[in-house]
Amino acid sequence: MTHGVRFALGMLTVFPVRVTRVDREVVGQAMVLAPAVGLALGALAGLALLLPGPPLLGAGLALGSLAVLTRGLHLDGLADLADGLGSGKPAAQALDIMKKSDIGPFGVMTLVFTLFIQAGALSATGWHALVTACVTGRLALTWACRSGVPAARSDGLGALAAGTVRPAAAWPATLACLAAVAALGAAAPTAPGVPSAVVLPASLLAGLGAALLLLRHARRRLGGVTGDVLGALVETASATALVACAMLG
Repeated sequence: MTHGVRFALGMLTVFPVRVTRVDREVVGQAMVLAPAVGLALGALAGLALLLPGPPLLGAGLALGSLAVLTRGLHLDGLADLADGLGSGKPAAQALDIMKKSDIGPFGVMTLVFTLFIQAGALSATGWHALVTACVTGRLALTWACRSGVPAARSDGLGALAAGTVRPAAAWPATLACLAAVAALGAAAPTAPGVPSAVVLPASLLAGLGAALLLLRHARRRLGGVTGDVLGALVETASATALVACAMLG
């Protein structure tokens, strides 16, 4: 499990971690542990929300901090997937488009709208919502890498991670995440409306549901997952969870 922790930190964060073993067993462990990494990332990035100033400024600084802490990896995947799917090309050609280093118009539009939506939703919520969103995004990785989900390519991160998580491990991870965000909500400052202990778990489920819908579409269009698909799932789940927090809270 130690190797899984190292791989999860090394892959999902900017922190320099020495990874001494990389195989499908280790990657599977890392994907199950990914939500815990998301919790830590959300807690760190959320510190920007405590700074004095307009809520939207704090939200922008928090999202910027999160991008730095993750090397912008998931945002890059979101843009690449948008370009691939937006091209309307067959799977092989769409995958080639996704491998290119530049960002096309679909990728730019998707990044702009996603970050705008995330910032707007986060400015209306707060630290607890950001932590929940980060946990939700990484839980999407757990489900995207479960057994039965194929890789779209024979190489790359998608090929290494696809099918490494047993369904028996995905469900306990989900229950643990729900319990964690419910506890987070119970500790959050109370406000009129639905209790945060209900809002945060519901938002997690909404974000996970959106990611699974995107995963289904990517499998149908591309034949499976790639590293870009995994990154896009993180951002989609996170954005949906933030929107749900803003609407329900």
